[in-house]
Amino acid sequence: MSDQSRPRPSGKPYRRPKKDPVRFLAFEALRAVDERDAYANLVLPPLLRKAREKGDFDGRDAALATELVYGTLRRQGTYDAVISACVDRPLREVDPPVLDVLSLGVHQLLGTRIPTHAAVSASVELARVVLGDGRAKFVNAVLRKVAQDDLEGWIAKVAPPYDDDPEDHLAVVHSHPRWVVSALWDSLGGGRAGIEKLLAADNERPEVTLVARPGRASTDELLREEAAVAGQWSPYAVRLAEGGEPGAIEAVREGRAGVQDEGSQLVALALANAPLEGADGKWLDGCAGPGGKAALLAALASERGAVLLASEKQPHRAGLVAKALAGNPGPYQVIAADGIKPPWRPGSFDRVLMDVPCTGLGALRRRPEARWRRRPEDLEGFAPLQRGLLKTALESVRVGGVVGYATCSPHLAETRAVVEDVLKQWPDAELIDARPLLPGVPELGEGPDVQLWPHVHGTDAMYLALIRRTG
Repeated sequence: MSDQSRPRPSGKPYRRPKKDPVRFLAFEALRAVDERDAYANLVLPPLLRKAREKGDFDGRDAALATELVYGTLRRQGTYDAVISACVDRPLREVDPPVLDVLSLGVHQLLGTRIPTHAAVSASVELARVVLGDGRAKFVNAVLRKVAQDDLEGWIAKVAPPYDDDPEDHLAVVHSHPRWVVSALWDSLGGGRAGIEKLLAADNERPEVTLVARPGRASTDELLREEAAVAGQWSPYAVRLAEGGEPGAIEAVREGRAGVQDEGSQLVALALANAPLEGADGKWLDGCAGPGGKAALLAALASERGAVLLASEKQPHRAGLVAKALAGNPGPYQVIAADGIKPPWRPGSFDRVLMDVPCTGLGALRRRPEARWRRRPEDLEGFAPLQRGLLKTALESVRVGGVVGYATCSPHLAETRAVVEDVLKQWPDAELIDARPLLPGVPELGEGPDVQLWPHVHGTDAMYLALIRRTG
């Protein structure tokens, strides 16, 4: 007698669970993020490609799987608060795979237009496949409680009132750790409206932005792609307004164009266009991995007869840089070297970029899981490295040359605090106003440094300080 026909205590025959390829793939991606500290933007594309090759997925399936993964990760904090209100134990005592299935189900119930019955039944079926029938009953019970209200209703129940605890209220409503809310608010300044807009922007899906590398591709070529529109600020930027697959674009496949946030492009352009006195033939990207800024700088340098040295400490990341620069029309060099103990002589370069390792709090739109991995103590770990790399940059540039210090974090401990501390030890260096070097970009603050914002500029929250060595 088969399992399907074997009688159950209820008198009904047992039905084997049916595997839903879309939800199973989304679960796989979340498990990779949880178990291996992987990033969804690296895990998901190969999973989707494999599913398409097997014939399991079409375009709509891929879009739904992507929404389930990223939507769940972006709203994880809010969903944890809701789930916590529906279970009789602390969340830390719920097995992580069970919590992943629950989170996927809650997102379908509260964050999508999937009908309630379909969201619950599909999640329970997934639980039967990956967890077993026993724990599927637990998933069913919890999701039926969640389904009793919508997102707005649940937030009213689980978030503390704003007047009682503004940071905790915003943390639950916008799904950010409290310490991140506080840090972003300190960096942004102002009242409630601005921080609400910033946190909301972190939870929006960013458009894919391309860069046409000068001398190798043009924006006109990229604008011929379907749903492509010109970037807002960079003359080399093109946005794919409806998403799209960059790998399907010929110029991207050939390396003549790349995927690069417009804020990242602006940082490279500002350094390249900063006024210099004297020679302008040797440029350095001292933290070049994975190669986006280096590729743009190399192309700009080639147009001017200059040479870029791209240095990256990690050999595998140096390999990514070499791949990004391959085919550059002019001379360049890629090396694997420690920026704290550089192999080049002091004063060797006219322009130096140091886009230093940081917490990445400025790119939470693209890596939503990073907000849950970072801790306040991480800042202490990055601080000596950031200061050391800026000192190397100032030692590496010649008198009259310019250094660009950049981070993909708006945290004051990683931006102005680093620059101010190092400049106290460097009397022969001065900040120069970076704002005129981002022409047309509004709301750049009081200067002389620049902080970009997702909710204001539609970019990652890139920071840039330009420093001229004076003696």
